[in-house]
Amino acid sequence: MTASSTTTESADQGLERLGYQPVLRRGLGLWSTFSIGVATVAPVVGLYAIVPLGTRAVGPSWVWVLGACLLLQLCTAGVYGVLAGRYPIAGGPLQWTRRLVGPRYAVFTSVIYIVAVSAALTTVAYLAAPWLSLLLLGRAVSGGEQVLWGAVLLLLALIVNAFGVRVTRALVNLGIVCEIIASLGLGLVLIIGFRNQELGALFSTEGSMATGGAATVGAVLAAFAVCGWAFVGFDAGASVAEETVDAGRSVPRAIVSATAVVGLVVMVVAVAVILSQRELSAVTAGEVADPILDAVLGNLGEWARLPFLLLICVTFIACVLSMQTYLGRVVFAAARERVLPPRLGLDRVAERSAVPVRAMAVVTVLSGAGLLLGLNPSAIGTMITFGTGGLYITFLLVVAATAFAMLTRRWRPLGSPRAERWFRTVVGIALAWLLFEVVNIAWPRPEMASPSATVFEVWAVVLVFSVVAAITLVVIFAARPERRLRPLAEEGAVSGTGGAA
Repeated sequence: MTASSTTTESADQGLERLGYQPVLRRGLGLWSTFSIGVATVAPVVGLYAIVPLGTRAVGPSWVWVLGACLLLQLCTAGVYGVLAGRYPIAGGPLQWTRRLVGPRYAVFTSVIYIVAVSAALTTVAYLAAPWLSLLLLGRAVSGGEQVLWGAVLLLLALIVNAFGVRVTRALVNLGIVCEIIASLGLGLVLIIGFRNQELGALFSTEGSMATGGAATVGAVLAAFAVCGWAFVGFDAGASVAEETVDAGRSVPRAIVSATAVVGLVVMVVAVAVILSQRELSAVTAGEVADPILDAVLGNLGEWARLPFLLLICVTFIACVLSMQTYLGRVVFAAARERVLPPRLGLDRVAERSAVPVRAMAVVTVLSGAGLLLGLNPSAIGTMITFGTGGLYITFLLVVAATAFAMLTRRWRPLGSPRAERWFRTVVGIALAWLLFEVVNIAWPRPEMASPSATVFEVWAVVLVFSVVAAITLVVIFAARPERRLRPLAEEGAVSGTGGAA
């Protein structure tokens, strides 16, 4: 028997002790699980979303806010890593919060998680459409055409994912290698060969919303809200835990390392874009619609357009593939626990490919329906805002559950007293950070919205989350879905003492 088969057998036995039969094929190693996390976080996609807004808020100095967000999100990733190591089960937050707090809390967390990731998948597919059409047709699409391109991308991703985890693994791995090498290479070339600004520019707020006093505080808070978008999605590794070899060790490492590597790439490219700008004041004033493309073509020339478009498209395709993969597993896990109606059969796994094709198909249909919001261009901003806010709310629910379980001594995450003290500190920092960031993201900021934005779009996170939360709570207390949840195995009870390998 090979070491690989022995490790797989051990992981499957651990899953059985938690009360689950292995039905998903273990075909992912540490690198593949790491790649899914990196592809979902998608450094280039994240940068495109935050560079214009961050610069508008506090000028070039927004890169330091970005660095602070990275360090704080690493604490969140650390908590997720420990939980994933203790409970390497598909579905992540649903499984953890059920064991740490209880079934009702877990059902609520699961619904928020599914809605948030669905909104994020819709957003990524919608934003990918103009880049793909620009690469293939030489023009950017909008309106109905953009919605159609986004739907086609979702369908193609479903076809690829339906072939099984090995095909997805190969494509995502290839995409991530290209993305990391190209992104870091591009950043270093711009910094070394085309630096048009002094290093002091990285500390400048001139021309931004940060004009002094309360305005500066408000601008910095806005920058924190914007930069939070760059570091979501690292939890994808936890959702494919049942398909990862030696999941108890590989998944925690993949979660933390994906966050750190994406942070490094984002920081390098962000600094490169700022220092290579020829007219930095124009970027700060919002006169440059696409600062990244302007920096690349303005310094390297038109020959760089095609390679740059390829980089962007590879990033978006890998992101859609990995996000659909992990959202499908989240829905599969919710159906298996009977959070979702059993008659839908969303916990079924295809016999040949050993993947939850039906769950991924439903996810694709729902995300495709969400694309219809793109017929109103300003509505997609609402989707982006809620997707980010919803993911941070999920982070908060998970970390708060961890803090609760530790304070009430329902769960000890680590065996060593010293390591446990360190982990308590990490949990405390992550909890404080997420409380701050959830409120900060939800806070209405008319000055950061488009001029044509409606009141609903400005208050998107508060209003949409309130509606989703209210409906979920009514269903929980009226229908009491927790009564039909499958029972927990004794090994998975909250009284267990676990650790992250």
